[in-house]
Amino acid sequence: MSSAVPFTVPSFAGEVADAVVKVLDSGWVTTGPQTAAFEQDFADYLGAAHVVAVASCTTALELCLRGMGLPQGSPVLTPSLTFCGAINAILHAGHRPVLVDIDEDTLVPGPETVAVAAARLVSAGTPAAAMIVQNQGGYPVDLAALTAAAGLDRTRVIEDAAHGPGAGRDGAPVGSSSYAACFSFYATKNMPIGEGGAVATTDQELADRVRAMRLHGMSKDSWKRYMPGGSWRYDVKDIGLKANMTDIQASIGRAQLTALPEWQRVRGELVARYDEALRGLPGLTLPQRDLDGVQHAWHLYQIRVPERDALIAELEAAGVATSVHFIPASHMTYYRGVLGEQECARVPVTDRVAEELLSLPLYPGLSPDGQDRVVTALTKALRARD
Repeated sequence: MSSAVPFTVPSFAGEVADAVVKVLDSGWVTTGPQTAAFEQDFADYLGAAHVVAVASCTTALELCLRGMGLPQGSPVLTPSLTFCGAINAILHAGHRPVLVDIDEDTLVPGPETVAVAAARLVSAGTPAAAMIVQNQGGYPVDLAALTAAAGLDRTRVIEDAAHGPGAGRDGAPVGSSSYAACFSFYATKNMPIGEGGAVATTDQELADRVRAMRLHGMSKDSWKRYMPGGSWRYDVKDIGLKANMTDIQASIGRAQLTALPEWQRVRGELVARYDEALRGLPGLTLPQRDLDGVQHAWHLYQIRVPERDALIAELEAAGVATSVHFIPASHMTYYRGVLGEQECARVPVTDRVAEELLSLPLYPGLSPDGQDRVVTALTKALRARD
């Protein structure tokens, strides 16, 4: 039986259906003119020099790591509190994840925790070769501070901006000035397409490499080969993946992008209502707060509560669906085998906080009545514990 208040419901702009039909009628449905147009539209939205559309944020991360040309087995710093796809991207690229603990207030690594992990690698004689930083829940990290703490050049830092559309720091959107920022358009994200991702970069060479590697490393995609005047000849200069976005997806993305600012405004209003209603409840910690110059994307509304798992069951019984973001990599069987017990024990704050995290419903279609039902059920459950 479905919950009366789902955890999330994807929003779609009114123009989506017409956009898809136009692509179907065009006779060209895979990577082509709509994909190129979406890349330009998204680059304009971010203020980024280059955008390359790909199959997912996970493939975007892997392609960026491959594009760096790191030696095989290179240590790559990453938070443990992240989606498994981000860890998989490091492993698939042939490198070694190195776990970084989080700051308790922001739920992302801070300069101090990054510096500790980086110093540990230096002491072992294998300095960090790269780092993936994550905008957990839509909170934009201080990219410059984390880069400096890791002792890395900016061209060795990838921003996992799966939760990032709509976020920014000091007036600059996430992805506008990154060497590599990777976005997700999965069904639950702030700008849902269903599937899909993108790389935003200031670097022409990286953009060119990712563009080639998203289609097996081929020097020309199908559109360039089969358009009038094109040639069937192509070369493969570097191994790649099958990780392209289709024109059907891109047409949805173009329509969705026009609606994103309004959806972000609604998310902000819902967050303000949650803040007002939940502040002061016993045992509840509100999500990370906005700081000066920080624009939160509010992909997730993550609270911290005691006895989290029991509370999830109580809310479900009241018709309210919730979720948890994320199960730390250090808790996963496969990663524990790869990393070892000692490495997995180096993120104590992550381990503690992860047992308390709970994501409440937050999406543009969440009605006031639905949100009130979430608040009522949560308030009743927490006050019964007091």
